[in-house]
Formats: sequence, C-alpha cells, structure tokens
Amino acid sequence: MMKNEIAIGIDVGGSHIVSAAVNLRELRILPGTTSSVKVDNKAKKEIVLETWSTAINKTIAHIPDKKNINIGFAIPGPFDYAGGIALYEGENDKYSNMYGVSIPKELAGYLNGENVNFRFHNDATSFGVGVATQGDAKQYRKIIVVTLGTGFGSAFVKEGIPQVNHAEVPKDGCLWDKPFRQGIGDDYFSTRWCIKRYHELSLQSVKGVKEIAQANNDHSQMVFKEFGTNMAEFMIPFLQRFRPELVVLGGNVSRASEFFLPSLKSGILDAGLDIRFEVSLLMEEAAILGSAQLFDSHFWNQVKNDLPNL
Repeated sequence: MMKNEIAIGIDVGGSHIVSAAVNLRELRILPGTTSSVKVDNKAKKEIVLETWSTAINKTIAHIPDKKNINIGFAIPGPFDYAGGIALYEGENDKYSNMYGVSIPKELAGYLNGENVNFRFHNDATSFGVGVATQGDAKQYRKIIVVTLGTGFGSAFVKEGIPQVNHAEVPKDGCLWDKPFRQGIGDDYFSTRWCIKRYHELSLQSVKGVKEIAQANNDHSQMVFKEFGTNMAEFMIPFLQRFRPELVVLGGNVSRASEFFLPSLKSGILDAGLDIRFEVSLLMEEAAILGSAQLFDSHFWNQVKNDLPNL
C-alpha cells in the first residue's frame, strides 16, 4: 500500500458520529473499521470530544499506520471549515457547548495516534462528493445532491468536485439559506416543516416524517404533495442555471420520497426540464467516502481554496 493511501472519514450527525477507514485508491470503506456511537449534542464540550474519540479510536485500532493519521470530517455548519472551528451557538439545535472550539487542537489529545492531521468539509457537500463517486451517479458529469432531514443540505458537483464559487451555482454552493416564500429554503424542506404542516392540517402531533408517511391519510398526502410542489418551485431557477443530469436525494425525509417525488417531478417537467431523480441508499457511507477524499491530493487541491465558512 502506498503511503497515505488510507484516510479516516467521519460523519458527524446531530445524534451520532460514524467513523471508518477508507482506501483512497479504490474509494471503498475498509471492512471492520466502521464505528458508530450515539452523541448527546447538548453535553459539555469535554463529553462531546470524548464521545467522538470513542468512535474514532475504534477505527484507529484497525488501521496499520498509527503514527500518521489523516482524518477528514463531514460536519454541519455553522463551521469555519478552513480553520476547523465550531461556530454553533445557543439558538442552534446542535453542539451549542462547542462554540469557538478548535477541533484539531482539542480533539487530538483524546486520540490514540501520533501526527494526526485534520481536514473539514460541510456534511452535505461530503455526502454529495461520496454519492458522485459511487453507483449510477458515476456516469453523470453534473449532479445536484440534496439532503432532507433536520436541515436542508445541498451540493453542486461537477466531475466529482463540489462547486462553491462558480457562476452556475448559488452563493457558497448551498441552498438552505436562499429566500423562499416567507423565509428560506431550510424552513420549508426539513423535518420541522413536515411536522408543523401535518399538525396544521390534522391537529395531530407527530415526532417525525416516518409517522406522517405511515399515517397515509388525506392530511399526510396533502403534506407530501405540498412539499414536492414547493420544492419544484424553489429548485427550478437553480436547475435552469446549473443544468444537472441527475438530482440525488438523501437524508431521512428522502425515505418518504415515494409520497413527494411525483409532485416534485411533475413541477419540474412543467418547467420544461428533463432531469433524472434518484434516492441514495448510501446515507452516512457517502459522507464518509466524501470526507476521506479531503486527503486525496488531486481532490484537495481543487477544493482547499473554496472551503465554505457557513
């Protein structure tokens, strides 16, 4: 194996962290190296770092070179991706005790390895990069990846490289903060909108989209129809500018895609756009593959000057 052929990819979620070692030459996760640990994202900084390290140390235990360890993080914003500093504040629904924490400085002391190098990218972007290298998406030159869950993530990927500062893509290469109706994209294309809208229609309180899908009544059908119609309306200008050949959906809400894809597709078709849609089955595996690629020199040279600060 060539030097630096293995990098560890990390997917940091709101409720858990997943770590795995990736063979960069073959772009595959090494069997037996995946570790997933639940995280209390409201816990104190030290507890969060210790929990993260539990997962990462299990992966480190299964790699041959423990003296030079490269770790790529797929991590949600707000985050300073170039500096590796968390910018989560109190009103944010995650990791509020991590505000201002330098992950490279503080996490290294918890890890069982020497010369640990860290690189960071947005979680939705990493997911998009991972998706673009696997399965059917490999055959397409330009894809948009959208993650629908607690928040609304996105990535515009051209020939495997995320486009951030480019005329064909919105500012920062992301959609969550772009205006839509009475708010921004994130207000409409996330779990909380589905829960709120279902409650408005049915007066029933539910915890998540899965319950709405299982209800499969007039109210739930209306929620998903509106979700798809709204999403088509929101996405059309971005699709017209970037002209992707494929849109890949990921995240927990995408598991209910059979209910909202018909109205989404028909809205986009009505605008004269013929674009293929696919629901990714990879989930966090894609983010791990994408974040580990931060240590592929060709990939890193293409993205290092475009790291977002969101």
